[in-house]
Amino acid sequence: MWAAGASWAAPAVVVLAVAGAALGVIDARTHRLPNAIVYPATALVGGLLVLAAVAGALTGGPSWDALGRAALGFAAHAGFYLLMWLIFQGGIGLGDVKLAGILGAVTAWWGWDTFLVGATAPYVVGGAVAVVLLLFRLAGRKSYIPFGPFMLLGVVAALTWGRLVS
Repeated sequence: MWAAGASWAAPAVVVLAVAGAALGVIDARTHRLPNAIVYPATALVGGLLVLAAVAGALTGGPSWDALGRAALGFAAHAGFYLLMWLIFQGGIGLGDVKLAGILGAVTAWWGWDTFLVGATAPYVVGGAVAVVLLLFRLAGRKSYIPFGPFMLLGVVAALTWGRLVS
């Protein structure tokens, strides 16, 4: 697997990839991130990361420090998106807030540098796409662009970057 390699955290990344593929398509089409996918994926990924930490502790791999980082990444990323939702109501949706937690947890598992790439890449890619859409008059200043796909692409970029530099 490109991001996790042969690690105990690989199943969590697979679950996120499958759920993320569905969420990306749904959000692009409907501007919604359904709780029916986000909540179970969050619970399953969280449980798999706990199991990865236990297995890592038993086999000498990433364990409690990675799990603690994942928990902090979940809280920090979801908290940041919640703050943005409270300040700029209408700019992002609550689905983005809920999705942010799971994405923060997975990227933070591999380190704070990977977390920061995952947290900033959506804005770089989403901003570039928005500029192109504006330049070609395919969108206006008041147009809504679903952000979930950019959040998910940010995680792909972060995990790939983390794998390349480690």
